[in-house]
Amino acid sequence: MVGGGQLARMTHEAGIPLGIKFKILSDTPQDSAAQVVSDVVIGDYRDLDTLRAFARGCDVITFDHEHVPTEHLRALEADGVPVRPGPDALVHAQDKGVMRAKLDEIGAPSPRHRIVSDPADVAAFADEVGGFPVILKTVRGGYDGKGVWFVRTPQDAQAPFRAGVPVLAEEKVDFARELAANIVRSPHGQAVAYPVVESRQVDGVCDTVIAPAPNLPEALAGEAQALALRIAKELDVTGHLAVELFETTDGRILVNELAMRPHNSGHWTQDGAVTSQFANHVRAVLDLPLGDPRPRATWTVMANVLGGDYPDMYAAYLHCMAHDPQLKIHMYGKDVKPGRKVGHVNTYGDDLDDVLERARHAADYLRGTVTQ
Repeated sequence: MVGGGQLARMTHEAGIPLGIKFKILSDTPQDSAAQVVSDVVIGDYRDLDTLRAFARGCDVITFDHEHVPTEHLRALEADGVPVRPGPDALVHAQDKGVMRAKLDEIGAPSPRHRIVSDPADVAAFADEVGGFPVILKTVRGGYDGKGVWFVRTPQDAQAPFRAGVPVLAEEKVDFARELAANIVRSPHGQAVAYPVVESRQVDGVCDTVIAPAPNLPEALAGEAQALALRIAKELDVTGHLAVELFETTDGRILVNELAMRPHNSGHWTQDGAVTSQFANHVRAVLDLPLGDPRPRATWTVMANVLGGDYPDMYAAYLHCMAHDPQLKIHMYGKDVKPGRKVGHVNTYGDDLDDVLERARHAADYLRGTVTQ
């Protein structure tokens, strides 16, 4: 796996029961996965020679992020290395402009959009979609709210162009909430779909995920799952695909983003599904039969634990575990910094209000924002 973050850490954990020999290419020895994986190569994923050396002896290469240069992945494939997902698929998660063009081609519902060249062009786009505000995104490199701007005037539109990469303009969607459809697809075309979830964001960062999405009409949930499965097939995705969606106030779904790796909106599956997203990603990239994606409980809630001003989270375990013996805590081994994702908690049960309260209490206590 290229990347040494928490996604690699949790994917490695899922491969242990299967006896999978797991190797990672990590930026530093302190990275989340590098702390727990025995076979660690420290190096720069942007360097082709490093990637080639890392790939020697590997049966398959996969990723915990989308940032490996597309041309390097093509070079690995030319060397005979199985890359899953392959560069022809992964480019749609790397480049938002390429993604939007492909989604248009296959008829997937999306916000109105186009590439813009300067602030004046942004103003022209705003006129096309009914006026400001609009959303601007750098086509590459953005995540967790980075590389995204909420623009109210042409003067606000100058910052995105300073990065020197193409800028995508999108209409501001009038949405009721954000959803995510998570699916996993194997090289021979087997695919499974998890329940559609509601994803709640705070300051552009995923805060809480509810599985399944409450009060989502069955027909719309089925439409979202079918859309994600169709995108995976059309783009020839191998492994986990997260399709982040807007549910509009008039009852439609629109594609917001794609991620071709285990995803924050699927962390609930570790404790809430028969087979987790991580286990199914491992199965998919190795072309093993996929596992059952069905939920184990009526409701599962995942709450991200963000760093705050309380660095000693270990001391907080005593309270959280005693307060809720069913609570599942997943920490990433990261240094605590304000606003940084350092872990998540999962809760489950039959009463949604209770499950939500338990998850939020645990995440807030670990962060130090509540003390009882």
